[in-house]
Amino acid sequence: MANRIGSMAAGKVIQRMTAPAGVNASLAALTAGGAAAAGALNSSQIRSQNVAADLAERGDPVVYPAANVYCEKIVNLLVEKFRTFSGSLQMAVEVRHSQDRLAGLQDALELYADAAMQVLDASRGDWGDGMYYSGGYQVGFSAVKHGGKNYIQTAKITFEIGVSIN
Repeated sequence: MANRIGSMAAGKVIQRMTAPAGVNASLAALTAGGAAAAGALNSSQIRSQNVAADLAERGDPVVYPAANVYCEKIVNLLVEKFRTFSGSLQMAVEVRHSQDRLAGLQDALELYADAAMQVLDASRGDWGDGMYYSGGYQVGFSAVKHGGKNYIQTAKITFEIGVSIN
């Protein structure tokens, strides 16, 4: 049951990110003010997978920027005593960006992370199937590393989804 809940939640996050009002709409709104143009994300760039960047590059070809959505932690607190599952899921969206030059890498990554955060801000409330998102998230930025097209950097957005199901 735990795997099913985590996969369902990751699917719901991906649906929101790829929706017409998702990440690409947020990117368009963010870059309309004169910021550098950002490339839109297609559905193959948003995956339900928890994999390190170097391993992902060894498998299938990776197109950057890329977003990986996955469940980090499942907590069944049994807040509602007669439910099978009543707790929370800690979800993560890792946005990875790579380019051949160091200049502008962090700015571009922050733009994609901002777009993902705007999707979360607009997604507060009932997600159906006993899941709800009350808002709030944390964002962490990794140091630039060698990889991808030459340099790669990751932003990790973590947030909780409440779950109450039988």
